[in-house]
Amino acid sequence: MNALLQDIFRDRAVFLTGQTGFKGSWLTIWLHRLGARVTGYALAPPTEPSNFELSGVRDLLNAQHQADIRDGARLQKALSDADPDVVFHLAAQSLVRESYARPRETFEVNAIGIASVLDAVRARGKPCVVLIVTSDKCYETRAQAAGYRETDPLGGHDPYSASKGAAELVTAAYRRSFFPPDRLAEHGVKLASARAGNVIGGGDWAGDRIITDIVRSLAAGKPIPIRNPRAVRPWQHVTEPLHGYLTLAARMLTSDDPTWCDAWNFGPLPGDDVPVAQLVDRFIAAWGQGLWEDADDSNPPPEAGVLRLSIDKAVEKLGWRPRWGLAEAVRRTAQWYRRYYQGHEKNMRPACLDDITAYGAAKPMDNNPDSAA
Repeated sequence: MNALLQDIFRDRAVFLTGQTGFKGSWLTIWLHRLGARVTGYALAPPTEPSNFELSGVRDLLNAQHQADIRDGARLQKALSDADPDVVFHLAAQSLVRESYARPRETFEVNAIGIASVLDAVRARGKPCVVLIVTSDKCYETRAQAAGYRETDPLGGHDPYSASKGAAELVTAAYRRSFFPPDRLAEHGVKLASARAGNVIGGGDWAGDRIITDIVRSLAAGKPIPIRNPRAVRPWQHVTEPLHGYLTLAARMLTSDDPTWCDAWNFGPLPGDDVPVAQLVDRFIAAWGQGLWEDADDSNPPPEAGVLRLSIDKAVEKLGWRPRWGLAEAVRRTAQWYRRYYQGHEKNMRPACLDDITAYGAAKPMDNNPDSAA
């Protein structure tokens, strides 16, 4: 897997927004491993500590722009200077609860920010691949047992989810208006979007994230406060969606088939979308000790009780499949944080590379997640 991607990404110029964030830092490490030349554009790391700093991600960048995604003029110049073959857009306001405190900023960053990126691509006027990363929460909330498909209505009740639905609408509007897939020969811009499940992995310290709550409590020897233990989410290790993004971008780089210029879900196989309480129990078992307590808010901001993704399209058309089940994802995540909190390693990049290497060597799973656990 890595050999094929390396053949495609080696010496490619990549413009990546959000490289200081959790997923962006991991993607930068992976792209550098593949031999790509990465230019980053983002605000300062959003947390302390951060994987960006702990893994020395800045050292892997050809250029680093610390700037706001809404600064259209600066973004346009940075993208033009990078002259990219591929644009990965990950910069976002990524927290549901934060969207209640800062709804306008959430919409500006998550929807208008995408328009800024795509305007910069338009102004550059050169062929490239563009992958806009949104969220599994972009779908209109419905009481359904089946996973959301790419053709389901977009929406969301809370500002964060609605902003991600809007992000998909903005992307689709630019694709239809300026980068139609059936006219690739004219403009050369291949535009797709990706919707990932709930991502876990080492190096995430964002507030109101379940893994952050778990590891900080376990490291301090305190019970883990769980606000919504019954909420069901499509859990996956960070390497899973990143591999999906790389696979999709690689396909667009090597093919003019307009099929790839579309929306794609990247989530776990059925069975790995489990309640929060079960995720926490598995993490405690992998850590070796600890306990959790129900910290249910008496008046919580509304969130979907059940969220599942259908990945049939990615499996059948793209040939992408998850490689790690929930048990392995949790084990790897716990192991990463163990390495950090034990204090033996000052640079966590080797821990990230260990996971990326192990993921690359793993085989695609069948339809039973526990078979690969």
